[in-house]
Amino acid sequence: MHSLAERGVPLTERQKTNLSGLSDWDAARIFLEVVRCGSFRSAAERLSLSINAVRRRIDDFERQTGTTLFTRDVHGTHLTDEGALVVSAVERMEAATFDVLRASDSMANALSGEVRVAVTEGLGTFWLAPRLVEFQQAYPKILVDLHCAMRSADVSRHEADVAIHLSRPSALDIKLVRLGRMHLMFWASEKYIAKHGAPRTAAELIKHRLVLQFADQLAAKESFESFFPGVSERDLLVMKTNVSSANYWAVANGAGIGVFPSYAIALGGKLIPLEVELNRPLDIWLSYHPGSGRIPRVRHMIDWLIEAFSPARFPWFKEEFVHPHEFKDSYMGEPLTQLFGGFSTEEQR
Repeated sequence: MHSLAERGVPLTERQKTNLSGLSDWDAARIFLEVVRCGSFRSAAERLSLSINAVRRRIDDFERQTGTTLFTRDVHGTHLTDEGALVVSAVERMEAATFDVLRASDSMANALSGEVRVAVTEGLGTFWLAPRLVEFQQAYPKILVDLHCAMRSADVSRHEADVAIHLSRPSALDIKLVRLGRMHLMFWASEKYIAKHGAPRTAAELIKHRLVLQFADQLAAKESFESFFPGVSERDLLVMKTNVSSANYWAVANGAGIGVFPSYAIALGGKLIPLEVELNRPLDIWLSYHPGSGRIPRVRHMIDWLIEAFSPARFPWFKEEFVHPHEFKDSYMGEPLTQLFGGFSTEEQR
């Protein structure tokens, strides 16, 4: 119930009054996350909080704003009309907060401070981490916070200064650079092939067992269903994981057949590329907020990342598919295993 003083006052005016004294930005941030995720449970998972903690903060926020923001029933969480007005106001607060952070960053020493880079787990582990020493040597006072995860980071919400994605981000207020293309293939270890043979067609592949990574940016479930229509995961999968490094080493040790980028030949395990056509390239995108791009240390990182994925230098990122067996002819740089930070594939003597 609204107080007598509130009766007859337009709702928008009441919201301005209630939000004017709001001091708990953390509760407002959690409120926005619930709205964007569509449920308390999804928001709790994204924020790494318990669902009860999210509910408590929303209750606190409703007391601060003096209104009911959500209705809840068996079908889920629904935003009230009052809540929709609060969303608009809090989003303006969020944008202003990020502007303050970026302005503060831009006044800092150009070649010192922290740069947060979000990247998919496989590219971060196998490609960027082994090569970031180049950036470190060039800019020793810049701290790189490399966050490797398969959930896409939103640079417009200040989740990272720079993010690398395997699908094009949809946000409108960000800068995008298409870095290159990742070409996926089926692979098996020498040990697996010696025991089970090497399939050459999709029909033969169904007689084998697979090890696959299931993660947000890969859309693996949809890809599996399109490649194996009518086939149950249980009939083919011997293992699935959300982490590309675990997925890779399981396949490298003979657990089953896996799907990896064409550069997997250089990661250190004795993997053999199979001739079963997959034909599923993934474009690699870099995103950053225009304001962050004007911060010198972030700009240095953006430029370095663009060069680190240069298709002209690294054939595995080219638009067209280059078979791994052709890398030695088309790449003239340092040894591939060293480049990727992998383990030597040469026999120890």
